[in-house]
Amino acid sequence: MTQASNFTYDALEVGQTARYEKQVEERDIQLFAAVSGDRNPVHLDAEYAAGTLFKERIAHGMFSGALISAAIACELPGPGTIYLGQNLRFTRPVKLGDRLRVDLEVLEKLPKNRVRIATRVFNQNAEQVVDGEAEVLAPKQSMTVDLPELPPIQIG
Repeated sequence: MTQASNFTYDALEVGQTARYEKQVEERDIQLFAAVSGDRNPVHLDAEYAAGTLFKERIAHGMFSGALISAAIACELPGPGTIYLGQNLRFTRPVKLGDRLRVDLEVLEKLPKNRVRIATRVFNQNAEQVVDGEAEVLAPKQSMTVDLPELPPIQIG
């Protein structure tokens, strides 16, 4: 079983970084559409997407946002973190097969255990696809938790 440890507010330092990576697969797009209800054909229909400015299917923008959430929850600050807010700017499309890297950086420690974090997502070509900033409530107590295994899911 995989474990994740956190950084408490007191242990966080401005400039501290973390990274999280994930390959975008067909299964991810299908599952995200099912969970979110976003059935925009640019994500699901190759023929439709071919007629758009993207010329091919692309991942949902908020899929990248979900990866940022995973990075914050599992890497920095980690378990026990509470999301307070997030802004995102989508700078490039994310395509099926892209290898995404979420880079987090502590920008500022605010009063009452709040932390401002830069949230940037890059593809395998080091092209930035998302730029953003999150505000979180950092944990007060240090912990290491077992991350539950994901259940098997079939599509179709």
